[in-house]
Amino acid sequence: MTFLKQRKLKKLAHELLRHAHHMRNMREDILSEAQLQELATRESNLRTSLEEKNSTFIESSMKSLEDTLNSIAPHPKGGGLRENFEILVVALVVAMSLRAYFLQPFKIPTGSMQPTLYGITSKQKDAPGLTDHVPFKFLKFAVTGQNYSERYAKTSGTLILSKSKSKDPSVLLFEINGMLHKIPRDAVIFFALDQCEFINKPGKENVLKTGDSVNKGDLLWSGVVTRGDHVFVNKIIWNFRKPKRGEIMVFKTTDIPTLQQGTHYIKRMCGLPNDKVSIREPNLVINGEIVDAPKTIQRVTSDPNYAGYQLAGKLSSVDLEWPLTDSEYFAMGDNTGNSRDSRYWGPVPEKNLVGPAVIIYWPFSKRWGLAK
Repeated sequence: MTFLKQRKLKKLAHELLRHAHHMRNMREDILSEAQLQELATRESNLRTSLEEKNSTFIESSMKSLEDTLNSIAPHPKGGGLRENFEILVVALVVAMSLRAYFLQPFKIPTGSMQPTLYGITSKQKDAPGLTDHVPFKFLKFAVTGQNYSERYAKTSGTLILSKSKSKDPSVLLFEINGMLHKIPRDAVIFFALDQCEFINKPGKENVLKTGDSVNKGDLLWSGVVTRGDHVFVNKIIWNFRKPKRGEIMVFKTTDIPTLQQGTHYIKRMCGLPNDKVSIREPNLVINGEIVDAPKTIQRVTSDPNYAGYQLAGKLSSVDLEWPLTDSEYFAMGDNTGNSRDSRYWGPVPEKNLVGPAVIIYWPFSKRWGLAK
């Protein structure tokens, strides 16, 4: 026997001994004395054969030990499949534990935090490109979160804006002859209280308006829909320290008046307990002083990509301020011109806090990485 074969045989023998030791620890309380004695004898014989470096003796001792182990714990049919299933179950348990106790995924539905975090957005496009067809579209979606979409009229009739509200904040509902149709919200332009228009096909009849007649099969809208940023939320950090001004806060909407119950919102933490919050455009003002730190607050007022903090709701004047109790937080979107936040529905109770957003994990855009 060559040196390499002897070395491999020795390695296999040691692995078998480790397996036998593990089996003894796992089943010692349910094995009979005779089984334990047989196992000990087979292990001893294999160790002796290794010391004597007798290849024939090593092989026969390994066979005897393997037979004993199989008699103690026989491999069921489909053992490999069962082992893979057990690994999958363990992985799922670990993942669920992380979600329940440490990290929770959260997707951004609206544009209230833009350009820091993007919600679901859409852009009109006349026709699909090469990457919008199989198989490329699957890779494109996996990387960028983008997919080409076309919305057609399901029936003939007059296009009207529906009074029904969509559970998906990224779309508006329209009706044609009583049938609902979804159109991306940011493709729609309002020009009166109950009238609106949206782009259809450029270069032809490029605008559809409420009140227009459409036929079944007509293209209502076509374009690329980009999924909102997906973030991980740290659910435990605020158990060890107080929340900080400027963090991206995720909170439950439970018992907050006018908000949809049983869901989560994501905003910027602007006011802390016992603060008096006001706005002096474009600045955030706390206790009468303009806030210029941390950087996440300062950039909303100074970065040209942001519009600054704007007066609205119960803070519609520089003379108004909102006093917080010792268990309340004030939440505002970075895109304050397009954010329904604490200026409208009030502060967030401490008991509703979930945690700060820490990582943007999908899609893979320029924002991918730490959430700030």
